[in-house]
Amino acid sequence: MTRDPKQAGILLCFAVKEELESLPPRVRQSGDVRIVLTGVGEKNAEQTLLRELSRSWRLVLTCGFAGGLNPKLQTGAVVYCADESFPLTSAFETAGALPVRFHCSTRVVITAKEKEALWRATGHDAVEMESRIIRAICHHRGIPSATVRVISDSAHEDLPLDFNQLFGEAQKLRYGKLLGAIAASPRSISGLLKLRQQTRHAARELGRVLESALLSGVQAGG
Repeated sequence: MTRDPKQAGILLCFAVKEELESLPPRVRQSGDVRIVLTGVGEKNAEQTLLRELSRSWRLVLTCGFAGGLNPKLQTGAVVYCADESFPLTSAFETAGALPVRFHCSTRVVITAKEKEALWRATGHDAVEMESRIIRAICHHRGIPSATVRVISDSAHEDLPLDFNQLFGEAQKLRYGKLLGAIAASPRSISGLLKLRQQTRHAARELGRVLESALLSGVQAGG
């Protein structure tokens, strides 16, 4: 499928490459879909999206991982929040995605205790770091948008390391700091391996839902 690059298509925004590693080839190769990595956090997401808005987009989706706040959400659950009358809402639900409320955080939420406190304070079901600004910009520009995420760590789980301490400038992971943190806490290795397994499973589930919803939308002209 090819498309005039000047015509509006569907823009998929992911923070990091691990979130889209299981995105099926039919989505990656669709001429109607463009995939962009924004980087972590609202500042990076804003800068990237504003560059992409030099082109016209029919729909914008902010996708990737989210931490669970609602204890009912299990790892691998695909969750979404969309504009009213968003054309792919029924396709999301048909593919098994659950409607939720998202909290946008300025930092990675690390512990189950933090997650519980945030859930009780906000009533929101999942936490991530980029969607608020992306959705706000789209709303201002009149572009229909949705958040489609997958739970990578449930409300009951602590992350194995404080990833906030491992970011450098522009909220990029510094691998030297990561190796230092692992050396200082060898017990974190098993937790990191478990988290990697979970994120791979989560990415597959997200890819499955996006493939189902996006291809049905492309075929319908939505």
